[in-house]
Amino acid sequence: MNKSTLAATSLAVAVAAVTGSVANAKAAPAWYARLRKPPYQPPSAAFPVAWTSLYGDIAVTSAVAIDRFREAGQHDKARRYAAALGVNLVLNAAWSWLFFRFHKLGVSAAGAAVLTVSSADLARRAAEADPRAGLALSAYPLWCSFATTLATHVWRLNR
Repeated sequence: MNKSTLAATSLAVAVAAVTGSVANAKAAPAWYARLRKPPYQPPSAAFPVAWTSLYGDIAVTSAVAIDRFREAGQHDKARRYAAALGVNLVLNAAWSWLFFRFHKLGVSAAGAAVLTVSSADLARRAAEADPRAGLALSAYPLWCSFATTLATHVWRLNR
């Protein structure tokens, strides 16, 4: 794996993670604690563990996919993958702002659904470059699908 590709994808993922986490600062925990949640809501400690693992996975598998496309002379596919990754990371960070900062539960549920579709597309693109990378990235759309279900249920409980 090319170290500069990994550095670029890691930086992009880190920027998204930090941007999203800023939305959770200070007032969000009190507001979130007051929300009604479904019984299958994971414990709070599960979220940072899940997202840290997923962010690492996104950075590494994206670097692998981009490098595989480049090695195969498919530079357009590498650029399209990088663009899809950028869109995905914007959607990822935006969800935290919609939910935690702006308290837009319905819009954030829709945003989670769009993020799920984007994540599935990213895993599909990664699989095209390297089947193992696609398999490794498959946890991301699965988690986002669960998050969509959870966000939608939270929205319905708190309307």
